[in-house]
Amino acid sequence: MDDGVRSSARAQTATATAEVEVYDFGRAATLSREHARTLELAFETFARQWSAQLSGKIHVRATIAVEHVGMLTYGEYAQSLPTTTSMIVCALPDSDERMIVQVPTSTATSWIVQMVGGRSAASTAEDRTFTPIEQALLRSLVTDATEHLAAALDGLLPSGITVAGIQYSSQFAQVAAAGEPVIVARLSLRHGGRTVPASIMLPASVLAGFAVRAADTDRAATPGLVRRQVESAPVEVALRLAPRTVLPREVLDLAVGDLLALPHSADRPLLLAVGDQTVATAAVGSAGARLACVVTATVPETAPAAQESA
Repeated sequence: MDDGVRSSARAQTATATAEVEVYDFGRAATLSREHARTLELAFETFARQWSAQLSGKIHVRATIAVEHVGMLTYGEYAQSLPTTTSMIVCALPDSDERMIVQVPTSTATSWIVQMVGGRSAASTAEDRTFTPIEQALLRSLVTDATEHLAAALDGLLPSGITVAGIQYSSQFAQVAAAGEPVIVARLSLRHGGRTVPASIMLPASVLAGFAVRAADTDRAATPGLVRRQVESAPVEVALRLAPRTVLPREVLDLAVGDLLALPHSADRPLLLAVGDQTVATAAVGSAGARLACVVTATVPETAPAAQESA
Protein backbone atom coordinates (compact mmCIF):
# COMPACT_ATOMS: atom_id res chain seq x y z
CA MET A 1 0.00 0.00 0.00
CA ASP A 2 2.80 2.39 0.88
CA ASP A 3 4.57 1.61 -2.41
CA GLY A 4 1.36 2.39 -4.28
CA VAL A 5 1.01 5.73 -2.54
CA ARG A 6 4.63 6.58 -3.29
CA SER A 7 4.20 5.63 -6.96
CA SER A 8 1.09 7.77 -7.22
CA ALA A 9 2.87 10.72 -5.59
CA ARG A 10 5.85 10.33 -7.94
CA ALA A 11 3.49 10.23 -10.94
CA GLN A 12 1.71 13.38 -9.80
CA THR A 13 5.05 15.11 -9.21
CA ALA A 14 6.27 14.14 -12.69
CA THR A 15 3.05 15.42 -14.26
CA ALA A 16 3.32 18.72 -12.40
CA THR A 17 6.96 19.05 -13.41
CA ALA A 18 6.11 18.44 -17.07
CA GLU A 19 3.58 21.30 -17.02
CA VAL A 20 6.09 23.87 -15.76
CA GLU A 21 7.10 26.34 -18.45
CA VAL A 22 10.79 27.23 -18.32
CA TYR A 23 11.43 30.99 -18.54
CA ASP A 24 14.68 32.18 -20.07
CA PHE A 25 15.68 35.36 -18.21
CA GLY A 26 18.55 35.86 -20.63
CA ARG A 27 16.17 36.26 -23.55
CA ALA A 28 12.96 37.58 -21.95
CA ALA A 29 11.14 37.47 -25.30
CA THR A 30 7.69 38.43 -24.12
CA LEU A 31 5.20 41.17 -24.86
CA SER A 32 3.71 43.36 -22.16
CA ARG A 33 -0.06 43.35 -21.91
CA GLU A 34 -0.20 46.88 -23.27
CA HIS A 35 2.00 46.02 -26.26
CA ALA A 36 0.08 42.82 -26.96
CA ARG A 37 -3.32 44.52 -26.89
CA THR A 38 -2.16 47.37 -29.13
CA LEU A 39 -0.69 44.94 -31.67
CA GLU A 40 -3.79 42.74 -31.61
CA LEU A 41 -6.04 45.70 -32.40
CA ALA A 42 -3.69 46.84 -35.17
CA PHE A 43 -3.54 43.38 -36.76
CA GLU A 44 -7.34 43.02 -36.54
CA THR A 45 -7.68 46.30 -38.44
CA PHE A 46 -5.14 45.06 -40.96
CA ALA A 47 -6.96 41.73 -41.36
CA ARG A 48 -10.23 43.47 -42.23
CA GLN A 49 -8.54 45.74 -44.77
CA TRP A 50 -6.51 42.96 -46.36
CA SER A 51 -9.61 40.74 -46.60
CA ALA A 52 -11.37 43.38 -48.70
CA GLN A 53 -8.30 44.07 -50.85
CA LEU A 54 -7.53 40.38 -51.39
CA SER A 55 -11.14 39.56 -52.29
CA GLY A 56 -11.09 42.22 -54.99
CA LYS A 57 -7.78 41.02 -56.44
CA ILE A 58 -8.49 37.26 -56.59
CA HIS A 59 -12.21 37.66 -57.41
CA VAL A 60 -13.16 35.27 -54.60
CA ARG A 61 -14.42 36.25 -51.16
CA ALA A 62 -11.54 35.94 -48.69
CA THR A 63 -11.75 36.21 -44.92
CA ILE A 64 -8.71 36.76 -42.72
CA ALA A 65 -8.81 36.39 -38.93
CA VAL A 66 -6.14 37.01 -36.28
CA GLU A 67 -5.54 33.95 -34.12
CA HIS A 68 -2.65 35.11 -31.91
CA VAL A 69 0.02 37.80 -31.62
CA GLY A 70 3.15 37.14 -29.60
CA MET A 71 6.93 37.34 -29.43
CA LEU A 72 9.28 34.48 -30.30
CA THR A 73 12.84 34.07 -31.44
CA TYR A 74 13.32 33.74 -35.17
CA GLY A 75 14.51 30.17 -34.68
CA GLU A 76 11.30 29.24 -32.87
CA TYR A 77 9.23 30.91 -35.56
CA ALA A 78 11.05 29.08 -38.38
CA GLN A 79 10.64 25.72 -36.63
CA SER A 80 6.89 26.31 -36.25
CA LEU A 81 6.42 26.67 -40.03
CA PRO A 82 5.90 23.83 -42.51
CA THR A 83 9.11 22.59 -44.11
CA THR A 84 7.91 23.81 -47.52
CA THR A 85 5.94 27.04 -47.67
CA SER A 86 5.95 30.44 -49.35
CA MET A 87 7.81 33.07 -47.32
CA ILE A 88 7.63 36.47 -48.98
CA VAL A 89 10.56 38.38 -47.48
CA CYS A 90 10.09 42.15 -47.34
CA ALA A 91 12.79 44.77 -46.81
CA LEU A 92 12.26 47.70 -44.46
CA PRO A 93 13.52 51.03 -45.86
CA ASP A 94 16.92 52.22 -44.56
CA SER A 95 17.34 49.04 -42.53
CA ASP A 96 18.88 45.57 -42.81
CA GLU A 97 15.92 44.05 -40.94
CA ARG A 98 13.29 42.00 -42.73
CA MET A 99 9.65 41.08 -42.29
CA ILE A 100 7.94 37.97 -43.63
CA VAL A 101 4.47 37.31 -45.00
CA GLN A 102 4.05 33.52 -44.97
CA VAL A 103 1.26 31.58 -46.70
CA PRO A 104 1.05 27.97 -47.90
CA THR A 105 2.42 27.59 -51.43
CA SER A 106 -0.81 25.95 -52.60
CA THR A 107 -2.79 28.95 -51.36
CA ALA A 108 -0.50 31.43 -53.08
CA THR A 109 -0.75 29.39 -56.28
CA SER A 110 -4.55 29.44 -56.18
CA TRP A 111 -4.47 33.24 -55.71
CA ILE A 112 -2.32 33.60 -58.81
CA VAL A 113 -4.59 31.35 -60.87
CA GLN A 114 -7.68 33.30 -59.83
CA MET A 115 -6.00 36.66 -60.50
CA VAL A 116 -5.52 35.74 -64.17
CA GLY A 117 -9.10 34.54 -64.56
CA GLY A 118 -8.63 30.83 -63.94
CA ARG A 119 -10.30 28.56 -61.45
CA SER A 120 -8.48 27.00 -58.56
CA ALA A 121 -8.33 23.21 -58.90
CA ALA A 122 -6.64 20.30 -57.17
CA SER A 123 -3.71 20.63 -59.57
CA THR A 124 -2.82 24.01 -58.07
CA ALA A 125 -2.21 22.40 -54.69
CA GLU A 126 1.28 21.22 -55.62
CA ASP A 127 4.25 22.76 -53.83
CA ARG A 128 6.58 24.29 -56.40
CA THR A 129 8.55 27.46 -57.07
CA PHE A 130 6.91 30.34 -58.88
CA THR A 131 7.69 31.55 -62.37
CA PRO A 132 8.81 35.19 -62.82
CA ILE A 133 5.28 36.21 -63.89
CA GLU A 134 3.75 34.44 -60.90
CA GLN A 135 6.27 36.10 -58.59
CA ALA A 136 5.30 39.54 -59.98
CA LEU A 137 1.61 38.87 -59.30
CA LEU A 138 2.34 37.66 -55.78
CA ARG A 139 4.59 40.67 -55.12
CA SER A 140 1.73 43.01 -56.04
CA LEU A 141 -0.57 41.28 -53.53
CA VAL A 142 1.99 41.44 -50.73
CA THR A 143 2.93 45.06 -51.49
CA ASP A 144 -0.70 46.09 -51.02
CA ALA A 145 -0.83 44.06 -47.81
CA THR A 146 2.28 45.75 -46.37
CA GLU A 147 0.76 49.17 -47.09
CA HIS A 148 -2.36 48.21 -45.12
CA LEU A 149 -0.20 46.84 -42.31
CA ALA A 150 1.91 50.01 -42.08
CA ALA A 151 -1.28 52.10 -41.88
CA ALA A 152 -2.83 49.83 -39.24
CA LEU A 153 0.29 49.96 -37.05
CA ASP A 154 0.07 53.78 -37.11
CA GLY A 155 3.72 54.66 -37.58
CA LEU A 156 5.29 51.67 -35.80
CA LEU A 157 6.14 50.20 -39.20
CA PRO A 158 7.77 52.49 -41.78
CA SER A 159 6.14 53.04 -45.15
CA GLY A 160 7.88 52.13 -48.38
CA ILE A 161 8.37 48.43 -47.64
CA THR A 162 9.45 46.43 -50.69
CA VAL A 163 9.48 42.72 -51.50
CA ALA A 164 13.08 41.47 -51.39
CA GLY A 165 12.47 37.87 -52.47
CA ILE A 166 10.54 34.66 -51.96
CA GLN A 167 11.84 31.70 -49.96
CA TYR A 168 10.33 28.22 -50.09
CA SER A 169 12.12 26.43 -47.24
CA SER A 170 11.52 27.58 -43.68
CA GLN A 171 14.60 25.73 -42.44
CA PHE A 172 17.06 27.29 -44.87
CA ALA A 173 15.70 30.86 -45.02
CA GLN A 174 18.21 32.88 -42.99
CA VAL A 175 16.18 36.06 -42.59
CA ALA A 176 17.44 36.79 -39.06
CA ALA A 177 19.67 35.29 -36.39
CA ALA A 178 18.14 32.29 -34.64
CA GLY A 179 18.06 34.05 -31.27
CA GLU A 180 16.72 37.35 -32.61
CA PRO A 181 13.35 38.28 -31.03
CA VAL A 182 10.53 38.77 -33.52
CA ILE A 183 6.82 39.57 -33.37
CA VAL A 184 4.62 36.89 -34.92
CA ALA A 185 0.96 37.25 -35.86
CA ARG A 186 -0.80 33.95 -36.55
CA LEU A 187 -3.61 34.31 -39.11
CA SER A 188 -6.25 32.05 -40.59
CA LEU A 189 -7.15 32.54 -44.26
CA ARG A 190 -10.49 31.34 -45.54
CA HIS A 191 -11.40 31.40 -49.22
CA GLY A 192 -12.97 28.98 -51.63
CA GLY A 193 -14.38 26.90 -48.78
CA ARG A 194 -10.95 26.19 -47.27
CA THR A 195 -9.22 27.59 -44.20
CA VAL A 196 -5.43 27.58 -44.03
CA PRO A 197 -2.93 29.00 -41.52
CA ALA A 198 -0.67 31.93 -42.37
CA SER A 199 1.60 34.27 -40.43
CA ILE A 200 3.35 37.62 -40.47
CA MET A 201 6.72 38.15 -38.82
CA LEU A 202 8.00 41.58 -37.84
CA PRO A 203 11.33 42.52 -36.24
CA ALA A 204 10.92 43.31 -32.55
CA SER A 205 12.56 46.70 -33.10
CA VAL A 206 9.24 48.10 -34.33
CA LEU A 207 8.21 48.31 -30.68
CA ALA A 208 10.86 50.98 -30.09
CA GLY A 209 8.51 53.55 -31.58
CA PHE A 210 5.73 52.33 -29.30
CA ALA A 211 7.94 52.76 -26.22
CA VAL A 212 8.87 56.32 -27.22
CA ARG A 213 5.25 57.30 -27.74
CA ALA A 214 4.23 55.70 -24.47
CA ALA A 215 6.91 57.69 -22.63
CA ASP A 216 5.63 60.93 -24.15
CA THR A 217 2.26 60.39 -22.53
CA ASP A 218 3.29 59.28 -19.07
CA ARG A 219 0.34 57.99 -17.10
CA ALA A 220 1.30 60.08 -14.09
CA ALA A 221 0.90 63.23 -16.16
CA THR A 222 -2.46 62.24 -17.65
CA PRO A 223 -4.70 64.04 -15.08
CA GLY A 224 -2.76 67.28 -15.56
CA LEU A 225 -2.96 66.96 -19.35
CA VAL A 226 -6.71 66.41 -19.18
CA ARG A 227 -7.16 69.39 -16.87
CA ARG A 228 -5.13 71.68 -19.12
CA GLN A 229 -7.10 70.53 -22.14
CA VAL A 230 -10.40 71.24 -20.40
CA GLU A 231 -9.18 74.64 -19.20
CA SER A 232 -8.13 75.63 -22.73
CA ALA A 233 -11.39 74.55 -24.39
CA PRO A 234 -13.52 77.62 -25.38
CA VAL A 235 -16.99 77.91 -23.84
CA GLU A 236 -19.80 80.43 -24.21
CA VAL A 237 -21.09 82.35 -21.20
CA ALA A 238 -24.43 84.13 -20.97
CA LEU A 239 -25.92 86.67 -18.56
CA ARG A 240 -29.51 85.68 -17.83
CA LEU A 241 -32.60 86.71 -15.98
CA ALA A 242 -34.49 84.18 -13.92
CA PRO A 243 -36.67 82.14 -16.33
CA ARG A 244 -40.47 82.19 -16.41
CA THR A 245 -42.74 79.35 -17.48
CA VAL A 246 -45.40 80.31 -20.02
CA LEU A 247 -47.98 78.52 -22.11
CA PRO A 248 -47.48 77.97 -25.85
CA ARG A 249 -50.44 80.23 -26.70
CA GLU A 250 -48.80 83.13 -24.84
CA VAL A 251 -45.71 82.75 -27.03
CA LEU A 252 -47.80 82.54 -30.20
CA ASP A 253 -49.77 85.68 -29.23
CA LEU A 254 -46.70 87.84 -28.60
CA ALA A 255 -46.64 91.09 -30.55
CA VAL A 256 -44.49 94.20 -30.70
CA GLY A 257 -45.13 96.35 -27.62
CA ASP A 258 -46.31 93.51 -25.33
CA LEU A 259 -45.01 93.60 -21.76
CA LEU A 260 -43.82 90.24 -20.42
CA ALA A 261 -43.25 90.20 -16.65
CA LEU A 262 -40.27 88.10 -15.48
CA PRO A 263 -39.79 86.65 -11.97
CA HIS A 264 -36.59 88.60 -11.44
CA SER A 265 -36.61 91.53 -9.03
CA ALA A 266 -34.81 94.72 -10.04
CA ASP A 267 -32.33 94.50 -7.14
CA ARG A 268 -31.37 90.85 -7.71
CA PRO A 269 -28.08 90.02 -9.55
CA LEU A 270 -28.32 88.35 -12.93
CA LEU A 271 -27.21 84.76 -13.52
CA LEU A 272 -23.90 84.06 -15.25
CA ALA A 273 -24.22 80.66 -16.93
CA VAL A 274 -22.18 78.29 -19.09
CA GLY A 275 -24.65 76.24 -21.06
CA ASP A 276 -27.33 75.22 -18.59
CA GLN A 277 -25.01 75.47 -15.57
CA THR A 278 -25.06 78.61 -13.41
CA VAL A 279 -21.51 79.44 -12.33
CA ALA A 280 -21.89 82.89 -10.71
CA THR A 281 -24.13 85.90 -10.17
CA ALA A 282 -23.31 89.28 -11.66
CA ALA A 283 -24.52 92.86 -12.02
CA VAL A 284 -24.77 94.77 -15.27
CA GLY A 285 -21.90 97.20 -15.92
CA SER A 286 -19.90 98.64 -18.78
CA ALA A 287 -16.37 98.54 -20.15
CA GLY A 288 -15.84 101.56 -22.39
CA ALA A 289 -18.49 101.52 -25.09
CA ARG A 290 -19.46 97.91 -24.43
CA LEU A 291 -21.77 96.30 -21.92
CA ALA A 292 -20.12 94.15 -19.26
CA CYS A 293 -20.96 92.41 -16.03
CA VAL A 294 -19.43 92.54 -12.57
CA VAL A 295 -19.27 89.18 -10.82
CA THR A 296 -20.84 89.42 -7.39
CA ALA A 297 -20.53 85.79 -6.25
CA THR A 298 -18.82 82.77 -7.77
CA VAL A 299 -20.67 80.19 -5.72
CA PRO A 300 -24.25 81.38 -5.86
CA GLU A 301 -27.03 80.06 -3.73
CA THR A 302 -29.82 78.15 -5.45
CA ALA A 303 -31.04 80.47 -8.15
CA PRO A 304 -34.65 81.51 -7.55
CA ALA A 305 -36.85 80.28 -10.34
CA ALA A 306 -40.04 82.26 -9.97
CA GLN A 307 -40.60 84.32 -6.87
CA GLU A 308 -40.98 88.00 -7.57
CA SER A 309 -42.00 90.00 -10.55
CA ALA A 310 -40.27 93.15 -11.79
